[in-house]
Amino acid sequence: MFGWCGKVLWVHLTDGRIEERALDPETARDYIGGRGLGIRHLLDWVDPDTDPLDAANDLVMATGPLTGTPAPTGARYMVMTKSPLTGALTCSNAGGHFPAALKKAGWDAVVFRGRAPEPVYLWIDGDRAELRRAVHLWGRNVPDTDDALRQETDAAAKTAVIGPAGEAGVRFAAIMNDRHRAAGRSGVGAVMGAKNLKAVAVRGRGRVQLAHAKRFKSLVAGFVKGFKASFADGPVPLRKWGTAVTVAGTQNFGVFPTRNFQTGVFAGWEKIDGRALTEKYLVRAKACFSCPIACGRGTRIPDGPFAGQGEGPEYETVYSLGSDCGVDDLAAVTQANYICNMLGMDTISMGATIACAMEMSERGIIPPADVGLGRDLRFGDARALVELTAMTGRMEGFGRLLAEGSLRLAEHYGHPRYAMVSKGQEFAGYDPRGEQGMGLAYATSPIGASHMRGDPAYIELLGVPKQIDPLTWHDKPQIIVDWQNVFCVIDSAGLCVFFAVRNYVQPDETIRPEGIKALLNAATGLDYSTQELCTAGERIFNAERLFLTKAGFSRRNDSLPPRIVSEPMPEGPARGMVCHLDEMLDAYYRLRGWDADGIPEAAGLKKLGLA
Repeated sequence: MFGWCGKVLWVHLTDGRIEERALDPETARDYIGGRGLGIRHLLDWVDPDTDPLDAANDLVMATGPLTGTPAPTGARYMVMTKSPLTGALTCSNAGGHFPAALKKAGWDAVVFRGRAPEPVYLWIDGDRAELRRAVHLWGRNVPDTDDALRQETDAAAKTAVIGPAGEAGVRFAAIMNDRHRAAGRSGVGAVMGAKNLKAVAVRGRGRVQLAHAKRFKSLVAGFVKGFKASFADGPVPLRKWGTAVTVAGTQNFGVFPTRNFQTGVFAGWEKIDGRALTEKYLVRAKACFSCPIACGRGTRIPDGPFAGQGEGPEYETVYSLGSDCGVDDLAAVTQANYICNMLGMDTISMGATIACAMEMSERGIIPPADVGLGRDLRFGDARALVELTAMTGRMEGFGRLLAEGSLRLAEHYGHPRYAMVSKGQEFAGYDPRGEQGMGLAYATSPIGASHMRGDPAYIELLGVPKQIDPLTWHDKPQIIVDWQNVFCVIDSAGLCVFFAVRNYVQPDETIRPEGIKALLNAATGLDYSTQELCTAGERIFNAERLFLTKAGFSRRNDSLPPRIVSEPMPEGPARGMVCHLDEMLDAYYRLRGWDADGIPEAAGLKKLGLA
């Protein structure tokens, strides 16, 4: 096989067995890799009713055929399992250098089954793999664990680890690779912790074999040249300002979530946006493997109560730990981000859960004594933001309730309406009242609210690859279907959306992955047509929906909170708007070939090979 390695590593944690299995070529073609291989495995091997923290729940780390290649941003892998936060799927995505190392070691995926009797880590050195005791690593934070693993294995090894949050079962615990890159959403770190799996360390010594290497090299050169030419007048904005440059855009459109989504504009936005971060704390831009963008932020807070250094924050972190909590102290936001990275937590769910607690505290629902800070919890309390983040990662005091996520927290106090979630997962940094397509994307995402399972902000706010009015809703169902299918292809190929959407995806009557098709065909030697790739994306998305329906999910779970669908935006450019979710869902289901309750119809499944 070309592009693919043709091998999957199966790790049976319960008895310590490790086996190599061949990747079926037909499955590879139909599901591409990454996200596609992950859902195919879960459908075949995991009971959808399994408790996410039970040993019977498998965890899959999967690369794509373009991961580890010179393709710009060919640096991604997916972690797929059942989510302890939502009970739905996860397909948590990360970049950095670990995914390329795993691919260069010769593996398309690693499947973890069962539960180890004591803490272990997996060491992969090319085609050799072994489980090693990790009792001495249990309890250590992410950077300390990374240091120890590279001392025990190889100085050039790349690692993916969990911190104390994953060990303790924080429901939104992350898997951190390369110290600062997070497979962050839905609690994949908690599943890893429940398996007594502390880490994976890998040394990749090989090279991904390409079917048409010269053609591939020429394609890459063309894409990079075009990309640079599009920014001929200055540095790439993401390189200069980081993803937090998005703050200005969401603020201008009135969709920058503020004080637990009570409004979409934040008075202190300029204090926490990407320009402020670059000017005050940036040390250097950091790139993932084979990335011409370098949007990562190596940062340092030189002094003050929140002094420290690390990586980040990104836009979603600035929203969740900043505006959503009413905090305009960039040093506090950055320090809370460092704590999440060090202890291994999703910054989106962390900040959004604190925001939920702040609103309920201000409304008199959560007594100050429960929080235990010695003062009332209020929006804008930067010190509380940092303190509560640390308490959550260590499961201390009120942090034990925050570690359950915002929905369980709000339900504990009898007011679930204040949790800004879909399927139990916290929103990303876009208010659906002013971005209708995002509301539909949140509601129908297979992992719960997520902007990364088909991000319409590109077309509703940024005009990439074309501009669509964010306040209209009648035209959004077809756009979201197309966008979700294309994101399945991007995630499965092993690419980052930041480059792929701008350079590989073309608008015609629909949104189509033309550039990805050219790279995949040169890498694999296959002859995918554009329609075949679009069908592959549709197959992957429907496979995820099939798993969800078997787990009991239906239309009632494709929902948004009352605030979003019935409380008009109080101010800003989206003033007076609510999200018209119900009007969009019926048309969306028809386009998907699902019935009125959101269940895939047999004819459509048969057409996709999912009957």
